[in-house]
Amino acid sequence: MTAYTIDFSPITKLTDEQFDLLCEANPEIKFERTPTGELVIMPPTGGETGRGNAKLTSRFVVWSERYGLGEVFDSSTCFRIPSGGDRSPDVAWVEKSRWDALTPEQQRKFPPICPDFVLELLSPSDNLTATQRKMQEYLTSGIRLGWLINPEDKQVEIYRPGQEVEVLQSPSSVSGEEVLLEFSLNLEWIWR
Repeated sequence: MTAYTIDFSPITKLTDEQFDLLCEANPEIKFERTPTGELVIMPPTGGETGRGNAKLTSRFVVWSERYGLGEVFDSSTCFRIPSGGDRSPDVAWVEKSRWDALTPEQQRKFPPICPDFVLELLSPSDNLTATQRKMQEYLTSGIRLGWLINPEDKQVEIYRPGQEVEVLQSPSSVSGEEVLLEFSLNLEWIWR
Protein backbone atom coordinates (compact mmCIF):
# COMPACT_ATOMS: atom_id res chain seq x y z
CA MET A 1 0.00 0.00 0.00
CA THR A 2 1.46 3.29 -1.11
CA ALA A 3 0.59 6.92 -0.41
CA TYR A 4 -0.12 8.89 -3.56
CA THR A 5 0.62 12.58 -4.02
CA ILE A 6 -1.26 14.57 -6.65
CA ASP A 7 -0.08 17.99 -7.77
CA PHE A 8 -3.05 20.06 -8.92
CA SER A 9 -0.96 23.24 -9.37
CA PRO A 10 -1.07 23.14 -13.20
CA ILE A 11 -4.85 23.53 -13.04
CA THR A 12 -5.81 24.84 -9.61
CA LYS A 13 -4.82 25.28 -5.97
CA LEU A 14 -7.22 23.74 -3.48
CA THR A 15 -8.49 26.31 -1.02
CA ASP A 16 -9.11 25.34 2.60
CA GLU A 17 -12.84 25.23 1.87
CA GLN A 18 -12.35 22.97 -1.18
CA PHE A 19 -10.09 20.64 0.81
CA ASP A 20 -12.70 20.47 3.58
CA LEU A 21 -15.45 19.67 1.07
CA LEU A 22 -13.30 16.99 -0.59
CA CYS A 23 -12.73 15.33 2.80
CA GLU A 24 -16.44 15.55 3.70
CA ALA A 25 -17.47 14.03 0.35
CA ASN A 26 -15.00 11.14 0.75
CA PRO A 27 -15.02 10.19 4.45
CA GLU A 28 -13.61 6.74 3.71
CA ILE A 29 -10.39 8.24 2.28
CA LYS A 30 -7.69 9.82 4.42
CA PHE A 31 -6.28 12.95 2.79
CA GLU A 32 -3.43 15.24 3.75
CA ARG A 33 -2.29 18.41 2.02
CA THR A 34 1.29 19.64 1.75
CA PRO A 35 2.17 23.32 2.30
CA THR A 36 2.56 23.65 -1.48
CA GLY A 37 -0.99 22.38 -1.98
CA GLU A 38 -0.30 18.84 -3.18
CA LEU A 39 -3.00 16.37 -2.20
CA VAL A 40 -1.74 13.23 -0.44
CA ILE A 41 -3.97 10.16 -0.45
CA MET A 42 -3.02 8.00 2.51
CA PRO A 43 -3.58 4.23 2.36
CA PRO A 44 -5.20 2.39 5.25
CA THR A 45 -2.67 0.87 7.63
CA GLY A 46 -1.81 -2.79 7.77
CA GLY A 47 -2.23 -4.88 10.88
CA GLU A 48 1.23 -4.29 12.37
CA THR A 49 1.06 -0.53 11.92
CA GLY A 50 -2.52 -0.32 13.21
CA ARG A 51 -1.61 -2.36 16.28
CA GLY A 52 1.45 -0.16 16.89
CA ASN A 53 -0.56 3.05 16.48
CA ALA A 54 -3.20 1.81 18.93
CA LYS A 55 -0.58 0.88 21.55
CA LEU A 56 1.20 4.21 21.16
CA THR A 57 -1.98 6.29 21.35
CA SER A 58 -3.21 4.40 24.43
CA ARG A 59 0.00 5.14 26.32
CA PHE A 60 -0.38 8.86 25.61
CA VAL A 61 -4.07 8.84 26.59
CA VAL A 62 -3.33 7.16 29.94
CA TRP A 63 -0.59 9.73 30.65
CA SER A 64 -2.79 12.64 29.54
CA GLU A 65 -5.71 11.59 31.71
CA ARG A 66 -3.42 11.20 34.70
CA TYR A 67 -1.83 14.66 34.41
CA GLY A 68 -4.55 16.67 32.62
CA LEU A 69 -2.05 18.95 30.86
CA GLY A 70 -3.57 18.79 27.39
CA GLU A 71 -5.36 16.76 24.76
CA VAL A 72 -4.18 13.67 22.82
CA PHE A 73 -5.24 13.03 19.22
CA ASP A 74 -5.02 9.92 17.08
CA SER A 75 -4.04 9.56 13.44
CA SER A 76 -7.52 10.34 12.16
CA THR A 77 -7.22 13.98 13.31
CA CYS A 78 -6.19 16.45 10.63
CA PHE A 79 -4.54 19.67 11.83
CA ARG A 80 -4.45 22.79 9.66
CA ILE A 81 -0.89 23.76 10.54
CA PRO A 82 0.45 27.31 10.16
CA SER A 83 3.00 26.39 7.47
CA GLY A 84 0.05 25.80 5.15
CA GLY A 85 -0.41 22.05 5.26
CA ASP A 86 -3.19 19.84 6.54
CA ARG A 87 -1.50 16.99 8.38
CA SER A 88 -2.52 13.96 10.45
CA PRO A 89 0.30 12.78 12.71
CA ASP A 90 0.00 9.27 14.14
CA VAL A 91 -0.14 10.73 17.67
CA ALA A 92 -0.45 14.40 18.58
CA TRP A 93 -0.72 16.34 21.81
CA VAL A 94 -1.83 19.96 22.32
CA GLU A 95 -1.24 21.80 25.59
CA LYS A 96 -4.53 22.51 27.38
CA SER A 97 -4.50 26.33 27.32
CA ARG A 98 -3.75 26.34 23.57
CA TRP A 99 -6.56 23.86 22.88
CA ASP A 100 -8.99 25.76 25.09
CA ALA A 101 -8.15 29.01 23.22
CA LEU A 102 -9.71 27.57 20.05
CA THR A 103 -13.37 28.23 19.42
CA PRO A 104 -15.78 25.27 19.55
CA GLU A 105 -16.08 25.55 15.75
CA GLN A 106 -12.30 25.36 15.33
CA GLN A 107 -12.14 22.34 17.64
CA ARG A 108 -14.88 20.54 15.63
CA LYS A 109 -13.28 21.05 12.24
CA PHE A 110 -9.60 20.66 11.29
CA PRO A 111 -8.03 22.52 14.21
CA PRO A 112 -5.98 25.50 12.95
CA ILE A 113 -3.09 24.78 15.28
CA CYS A 114 0.20 22.96 15.26
CA PRO A 115 0.38 20.38 18.05
CA ASP A 116 2.99 20.87 20.74
CA PHE A 117 4.09 17.26 20.23
CA VAL A 118 3.80 14.90 17.26
CA LEU A 119 4.80 11.29 16.72
CA GLU A 120 5.08 9.61 13.34
CA LEU A 121 5.44 5.81 13.25
CA LEU A 122 7.05 4.91 9.93
CA SER A 123 4.98 2.18 8.31
CA PRO A 124 5.99 0.01 5.34
CA SER A 125 3.96 2.27 3.02
CA ASP A 126 5.69 5.46 4.25
CA ASN A 127 8.66 7.05 2.53
CA LEU A 128 11.34 8.02 5.06
CA THR A 129 12.41 11.18 3.21
CA ALA A 130 8.80 12.37 2.80
CA THR A 131 8.10 11.71 6.48
CA GLN A 132 11.25 13.61 7.49
CA ARG A 133 10.01 16.55 5.38
CA LYS A 134 6.70 16.33 7.21
CA MET A 135 8.54 16.47 10.55
CA GLN A 136 10.33 19.61 9.31
CA GLU A 137 6.90 21.11 8.45
CA TYR A 138 5.83 20.51 12.04
CA LEU A 139 9.01 22.21 13.28
CA THR A 140 8.41 25.21 11.01
CA SER A 141 4.84 25.39 12.30
CA GLY A 142 5.76 25.33 15.98
CA ILE A 143 6.03 21.86 17.50
CA ARG A 144 8.05 21.76 20.69
CA LEU A 145 8.98 18.09 20.38
CA GLY A 146 8.60 15.45 17.68
CA TRP A 147 9.49 11.78 17.37
CA LEU A 148 9.86 9.85 14.14
CA ILE A 149 9.98 6.16 15.01
CA ASN A 150 11.43 3.87 12.34
CA PRO A 151 10.84 0.25 13.43
CA GLU A 152 12.65 -1.30 10.45
CA ASP A 153 15.93 0.54 11.15
CA LYS A 154 15.31 0.55 14.92
CA GLN A 155 15.80 4.30 15.09
CA VAL A 156 14.09 7.27 16.67
CA GLU A 157 14.65 10.75 15.26
CA ILE A 158 13.99 13.48 17.81
CA TYR A 159 12.98 16.91 16.52
CA ARG A 160 13.34 20.02 18.69
CA PRO A 161 13.12 23.69 17.66
CA GLY A 162 16.47 25.29 16.93
CA GLN A 163 18.41 22.04 17.24
CA GLU A 164 19.83 19.41 14.93
CA VAL A 165 17.76 16.24 14.64
CA GLU A 166 18.99 13.69 17.19
CA VAL A 167 19.02 10.07 15.99
CA LEU A 168 18.89 7.31 18.59
CA GLN A 169 19.67 3.70 17.69
CA SER A 170 17.43 1.09 19.40
CA PRO A 171 16.68 3.16 22.51
CA SER A 172 14.82 1.28 25.22
CA SER A 173 12.74 4.41 25.86
CA VAL A 174 12.39 8.09 25.00
CA SER A 175 11.54 10.94 27.35
CA GLY A 176 8.85 13.57 26.91
CA GLU A 177 11.36 16.06 28.29
CA GLU A 178 9.87 19.38 29.41
CA VAL A 179 7.05 19.14 26.85
CA LEU A 180 5.38 15.93 28.03
CA LEU A 181 6.15 16.19 31.74
CA GLU A 182 6.77 12.88 33.52
CA PHE A 183 6.17 10.92 30.28
CA SER A 184 8.50 8.19 29.11
CA LEU A 185 7.70 5.84 26.23
CA ASN A 186 9.05 2.30 26.46
CA LEU A 187 10.11 1.21 22.95
CA GLU A 188 11.38 -2.32 23.53
CA TRP A 189 8.13 -3.83 22.20
CA ILE A 190 8.60 -1.97 18.89
CA TRP A 191 12.07 -3.33 18.23
CA ARG A 192 10.98 -6.99 18.52
